[in-house]
Amino acid sequence: MPPLERETLNPDSVATPLGTYSNAVKVNAASLLYIAGQVGVDPQGNLVGPGDVGAQTQQVFRNIGAILESAGASFSNVLEFTTYLVGRESVQPYMTARTEVFPTMFPAGDYPANTLLIISGLVRDDLLVEIKAVAALP
Repeated sequence: MPPLERETLNPDSVATPLGTYSNAVKVNAASLLYIAGQVGVDPQGNLVGPGDVGAQTQQVFRNIGAILESAGASFSNVLEFTTYLVGRESVQPYMTARTEVFPTMFPAGDYPANTLLIISGLVRDDLLVEIKAVAALP
């Protein structure tokens, strides 16, 4: 698959992003891949890191990476994440985990757009993080 031509946009006319994301991502794509919200369970369905937002975050990104790979894509194809965190206390552990994994996922620092929502709960009480993604395929 040829590399995706993408441009991250952080214009001076809006505030600098508050974290490791871009305000917008512009691409020309032949197809879009919508990845359903992924949670911190391994391929066998076992929860990774009970009570540990960081461990669940890392597993979520492993799951998203596996789905991207199955479509012949990589994180360089991701345009947008929507992140759901249970409780405000989950924000810092999530940010720490994301800061650890993003340099390998986005080595050029061209981060996707991201919307982060703090919610009261997910489908199961033991799940603390859910992330969905949109990727462009050339």
